[in-house]
Amino acid sequence: MTPSSSTCDVGLFIENVHNDHEVWYPIYRLREAGMKVTVIGPERKDYVSKLGQVLPADIAAKDAVATLYDALIIPGGYAPDMMRLCPEMIALTAKHHQHGKPIAAICHGSWLLASANIIRGKRVTGAPSIKDDLVNAGGQFEDAEVVVDGSIITSRKPADLPAFCREILRLLQPGL
Repeated sequence: MTPSSSTCDVGLFIENVHNDHEVWYPIYRLREAGMKVTVIGPERKDYVSKLGQVLPADIAAKDAVATLYDALIIPGGYAPDMMRLCPEMIALTAKHHQHGKPIAAICHGSWLLASANIIRGKRVTGAPSIKDDLVNAGGQFEDAEVVVDGSIITSRKPADLPAFCREILRLLQPGL
């Protein structure tokens, strides 16, 4: 069953040195559509972006329950390198995927999909510098602004955010 906009809760992963655009653009776009965005960090604390902006995590990954979120978003920047060191974020990603719910990763965020071992045989994209990592994890890399394979949505860079968010909304609100 697809959630209605008013009941849709999207989890957005956060860590220090995240890309500001890849965090705030989806937050505002989803809120515009009437959805709730829950910020999930390794811990429940403040996180600082590449540009020095502070964003608090609403919940720690260890306390988050995959089945409560209708989708997960994994932004890029340098944050995913640290997210990959958080077993709870990896486990939450894998469990969310097991439930067949959308997971959207942009730029270096696709690294976390590789760490969660969920891209084998899937079409994916991400920052060009992590192409080899995605291929070595079994992904079929495509250089495109957005790639959708089942419930996995991936994009390359901030310039791809309009297409990225469009596909997130399409999966969460079919028929729009």
